[in-house]
Amino acid sequence: MTVLRGAWRLLRVVAHALRGLAIVLLLFPRAGRAARHAHIQRWSQRLLQVAGIELEVVGGFHAGATLLAANHVSWLDIVVIHAVCPRARFVSKADVKRWPLLWRLIDAADTLYIERERKRDAMRVVHQMAEALQQGHTVAVFPEGTTGDGHALLPLHANLLQAAIATGTPVQPVALRFSEPGHAVSPAAAYVGDTTLMQSAWRIACARGLTARVRVRPPLGTRHAERRRLAELLREELERGLEDTAPA
Repeated sequence: MTVLRGAWRLLRVVAHALRGLAIVLLLFPRAGRAARHAHIQRWSQRLLQVAGIELEVVGGFHAGATLLAANHVSWLDIVVIHAVCPRARFVSKADVKRWPLLWRLIDAADTLYIERERKRDAMRVVHQMAEALQQGHTVAVFPEGTTGDGHALLPLHANLLQAAIATGTPVQPVALRFSEPGHAVSPAAAYVGDTTLMQSAWRIACARGLTARVRVRPPLGTRHAERRRLAELLREELERGLEDTAPA
């Protein structure tokens, strides 16, 4: 039954991804920003449904320009956040451009790309983020820089927070946890080590009772903030959010 469930879900996920590609190619060129955001939200919510993932959200997002900072567990993190905050523009590793089909969907959401192998590229991206924030956009980052297993936060990199400090934009922590029956932290959702995208998608499709829990914490002020201290406060808020996502 597990194999049949996984195969059926994975087939539906692929079909839904192709539908998303059609939307991007046919509707996005003529759609305004609000219409694009509506498409992104509906598509993301439906993807979670066809993958058998329930969504639980507590808290609301700051109105206006915001830098969202979330812990990083899986490629699903972007889908989960877009299901509740479709206006978010993610900063993503340029590696995703090598993902077949998916990269086109990611690119359509006005993603900003960073070459993490090039240390100087972070400064370029910080400038792009600052410009987007000054224009009133919401930008989303994963300060850990890579995915963890979901049990504990990895060290946070403070460099991208400079865009919020430079523009006086609030930083809003977003804590993400994937859980399933018998596991407060889902092993199926973890996208770490040598796990490939297809292996991760198969594990998720085969999982039973997978729930994505989102805790949106109050925004942190950034005026006259010191970058490392801001990162410390962010870590504290993410840890509080993760504690709150633990299943009863």
